[in-house]
This record gives sequence, structure tokens and C-alpha cells, in this order.
Amino acid sequence: MPNQKKLFLRALAGETLPTPPIWLMRQAGRYLPEYRATRSEAGSFLDLCYNPDLACEVTLQPLRRYDFDAAILFSDILVIPQALGQHLAFKQGEGPQLDPIRDQAGLIRLNIDGIHDVLGPIYETVAKLSSAIPDHTTLIGFAGAPWTVATYMVEGKGSKDFANIRRFAYGDPDGFSKLIDILVEATTQYLLAQIKAGAETIQLFETWGGVLSENGFHRWVIEPTCKIVQSIKAEYPDMPIIGFPRGAGLHLLDFKNLTGVDAVGLDSGVPLKWVAENLQKLGPVQGNLDPMYLITGGDEMLAETRRILTTLGKGPFIFNLGHGITPETSPENVGKLVDFIRKGA
Repeated sequence: MPNQKKLFLRALAGETLPTPPIWLMRQAGRYLPEYRATRSEAGSFLDLCYNPDLACEVTLQPLRRYDFDAAILFSDILVIPQALGQHLAFKQGEGPQLDPIRDQAGLIRLNIDGIHDVLGPIYETVAKLSSAIPDHTTLIGFAGAPWTVATYMVEGKGSKDFANIRRFAYGDPDGFSKLIDILVEATTQYLLAQIKAGAETIQLFETWGGVLSENGFHRWVIEPTCKIVQSIKAEYPDMPIIGFPRGAGLHLLDFKNLTGVDAVGLDSGVPLKWVAENLQKLGPVQGNLDPMYLITGGDEMLAETRRILTTLGKGPFIFNLGHGITPETSPENVGKLVDFIRKGA
């Protein structure tokens, strides 16, 4: 039985609630002045991720403002390739930069044996958060899904066409599968350690699965996710897992049916009526307000929020965005959104 005080866990268990629980992806971030102050104190972004006291602080900041129903560990999906031995840096205005791995020969640079030595401070952050968050708040651990993490490892940075990784995956599928296998094992170990430290649910971020062909999506998104879910459930059968395959479109049904995730996160482009009639019958869904509405605010934001609540609120549902909060967002608009939902829209 989920903790009855925690609305988030009740929704994940399949309960339809009068007021859905709410949290927002990137709810700890640059739109908050207190985050910017702490980020400045930390030094670099990675220094912030690996400082348990400061990472805990920025995770708690949005809870103090908005009393969200869930807190998500403050970290980054690219700590996994760094822990495996790939050089990682974040450059101002350019995002993450990695030494790219473009073929099977490059895999020799990766070593899974010492990942916990690198990731230990993140587990300490989870443990600190477990005792620091309010009793009614759920602690979410997370990781990037293997395909999405691999896109950065192969491209060496963010990409618009993902040509290098698709060339690797389609041109040498056996070699590419070895990279995915390494990421499946590392991600599984990473998530199990987060759960052991106190995470109450897990979210897998599959940000770039939408760039794949149908066969590619099954091989490089669904199959690796299924392996991770099965390994976690083998040790923690009751651990709820959320999969967020952004851009998956009609693949969402196969994703839910074949991976074993308990809930599915929705990007802003998914038709709500289709979700209610098809996907939500299979389990809880989470989403999917366009983050741009939080920038524009006003009546249109509230009208779109009402439409989401009206369509998805008749089943198990967690309110969230279709992607993360952007730095341009007004904290006041976030407050208005939360108040609107909790007052019954």
C-alpha cells in the first residue's frame, strides 16, 4: 500500500484523486532567484550536482515556494557517462561537451567498475533529501534512459539531426548494442543505489527517443527500458517507475505495454483525448502543459490547464509539464498555476 499521506504515490498506484498531485520538471532551476544564488555559490554546474548540501538545498527551494507533491533529486543525466570515464564539461552558452565516442573501438574508454565512487555524493544527496522533505512529499530519483544518454556520448553535445548516433546505431547495431548494454547496467546500478538511499519512485527520461525509426525505437528505447525496469522490480517489486519518452507519439502504447513502467509521462504534443481513451486505461499518466504557457501566463495558461485537468482528471493522473521549466519563466506564474489546480480549477 502506498503511503496514504502522499498523494503522488496514491496516483502512481492507480488512484483517481479529486485534485491531482503536481510537480514540474526542472522545478529547481534558473527561473528561481534563490537557485541562481546557490548556483553561484557552488561554482560550476557539476560542482553543484556533486555537492550534497547545495544539491539538497536547490531541491528544497521550490518546495518552500509551492509545496509541490514531489521533489526530484537535483542532478544531471550525464553524470553516468562521466562516471564511466568519459570527459564531461558544461560550457556557458553551449551546454554539455563530451569527448565523442563514434564507434565500437571507443568503448574501451568506458569502465563500469568505479561508477559508485564517482556517484557517491549523489547518493548522499538522496539520503539527505529523504529526511529533509516534508512528510507528504514524495522523493523522485531519476536517470536518463540509455538511448538519450548515448546521444550525448556519441554526438559529443546536443544535436539537431542526431546523424552520428543514428549512423552508429543503424550501421553497426551489434557494436552500438554494446554501448547500450553498458548504459543499461550502469543506469540500473545507479537507480538501485538511489532507491537504497531513499528514493520513493524513479523517473527515466527518454528525451530523444522520437528521432528513431519504428524498429529503432523498439530496439534502442523499449528493450533497454524493459531491462532496467525488470532489474529494479526484481529487487524492489513495489517501486513505481515513470517512463517519459518525449516525442514517442503512437509508440506510447507499445512503450507502456512492453517496458513494464507503472506510469507514462506525456510531452505537450500528445493528443489528450487519445490519451484518455487509450493510454490512461493502462495506468497513470503524467503531463503535459506546454512550458511556454508558464512564460506567457494569464487566462490562456489557466484555460489550457483546465482543459488538461478536465480531460485527464477522470483517471489516475499527475499534473506536470510536457518538458522542463525554462529559465525565462516567472515564479509568480508557477504560483498561480499551483493555486489554480489546488483550488479546483
